[in-house]
Amino acid sequence: MYGSNTEQELLMELAAGKRSATEQVYSQHYPIVTKWIQKNGGSEPDAADIYQEAMVILFEKAQNEEFRLSCRIGTYLFAVSKNLWFKKLQKLQKDPINLPDTWDGAYEDDVKAHHERETHFGQLNEALDKIGEPCRSLLKAFYQHDKSMQEIAADFGYTNPDNAKTQKYKCLTRLRKLFYGVQAKI
Repeated sequence: MYGSNTEQELLMELAAGKRSATEQVYSQHYPIVTKWIQKNGGSEPDAADIYQEAMVILFEKAQNEEFRLSCRIGTYLFAVSKNLWFKKLQKLQKDPINLPDTWDGAYEDDVKAHHERETHFGQLNEALDKIGEPCRSLLKAFYQHDKSMQEIAADFGYTNPDNAKTQKYKCLTRLRKLFYGVQAKI
């Protein structure tokens, strides 16, 4: 057990971004996953990468109010880590590997959704790299730094917030075209 926390409380604290919950989950289950990955041909850095990715998937799932964990947190992390490790092994080898009979593909949908989201973030970053300045900075100021139109107008030298809003709209339209252009190439 995890001190006075139940698994559900721990999951809620994790979703809220509480550092102590993250550290507790991380330290509780990391050694088991590391040992398993090393036993199956991986290194400690491989295990660290895989476990980090599994933690991100758990964190994303925990933030969804409809998500209900049907097993223990450790079981979920172990299953996701195993899945990620098998996928990585398949990617590294030219010949497909045979998955062990014990592999049940648990939580494969969660892993697949995570990879799709990562792909979209990569495509978005590629589109942001192509859009150029000042659009990239303007969109980041609004979406990443939560600046108001008034602050953006002042920072970028627009005469008023309405002009900044018009420019943001034009930049967003350009970004959409670039983003869908990147997706069309795939």
